[in-house]
Amino acid sequence: MKRLMGVALAAALSTTAMSAQGLADDVDTKEFAVVGTWGNLINWKDHESRMWQKILPEASGGKLTANAKPYTELGLSGYEVVKLLKLGTYDAVHALTTYTSQDSPALEGIDLAGVFQDFGTYRKALKAYEPIIRRELRAKYNAELVMLYTFPSQQLWCKLDAADDGSLNSLSGKKIRAYSTSLGDFIEGLDASPVTLAFAEVVPALQKGVADCGITGTGPAYNAKWWQVVTHNIQVRLGYAATFMAVNGDTWDSLSDATKALIRENAAKVENEIWASIEETDAVALKCNAAGPCPWGEPGGMTPIEPSAEDQAKLKNIVENFVLKRFADRCGKACAEEWNATMGEITGLKAPI
Repeated sequence: MKRLMGVALAAALSTTAMSAQGLADDVDTKEFAVVGTWGNLINWKDHESRMWQKILPEASGGKLTANAKPYTELGLSGYEVVKLLKLGTYDAVHALTTYTSQDSPALEGIDLAGVFQDFGTYRKALKAYEPIIRRELRAKYNAELVMLYTFPSQQLWCKLDAADDGSLNSLSGKKIRAYSTSLGDFIEGLDASPVTLAFAEVVPALQKGVADCGITGTGPAYNAKWWQVVTHNIQVRLGYAATFMAVNGDTWDSLSDATKALIRENAAKVENEIWASIEETDAVALKCNAAGPCPWGEPGGMTPIEPSAEDQAKLKNIVENFVLKRFADRCGKACAEEWNATMGEITGLKAPI
């Protein structure tokens, strides 16, 4: 009996090995040219780089490799990467949807300023909107959506004087850095002026008075040392810098089914890891930007301002009458209806049609 069990076990192991070998044989040999996000920020350092440089090579037995570099190493701002993907300059890119909505207003709907104030609701809404993102990337950029994730929450970071109390009303007349049309709409709703600046340009602009405030994530604000030039963190969530990884459509279509499945399976694991860690990172970053404690280094010493009831009412008014209204105007009736049926159902907000 033991001998029969041993034979059966050996046969099962042999079948499993043959099956695994068969799957490995079906995986293409391919080196991908890849652009990741900012090299000094958590998503590249902990997740994107690891996926391309460790996870996929190991999962494929060395068949899938990548020449993967972040925006900062390549001298890219982030706005141009999806157009470079469409041209075939790169096989895969990681990009913010708000950086790529010029040719597809529907992509802007993923991260409208001020709509979501917590991670859980935001991820649920992204899942509902994902089919629209997938369609738009294929139609407008010949790109296949593979991952959809986020950065820490985007908030206001301001250089204020003693006369300013840090309320939303006190930002009237200020010059505020924005990186998307939706954030520009929000800033105009504050009766302030949007200033479009790439991330690397913000600290010098704040130092020189070109901008009074900037909008970025909690982690990026600390890591880029915004706390050296600003005084207050106004903790209104203005978005989450929704980010996708997409593969050039021609590249994707040329891959075997086994290769596609391997990439999707491992990308899904990395995507879940990002979501699991990002909320914790957000909470730590808020402490690091203020008085601490900060496990990353020196506390930034900024003054945190939590939104008052008056601020929350003003935020809702701006979202409804500036952000959603202008989005619907840019996007059109059909697009606004899709947003209402997905994002709107989850938030209870509606883009006017």
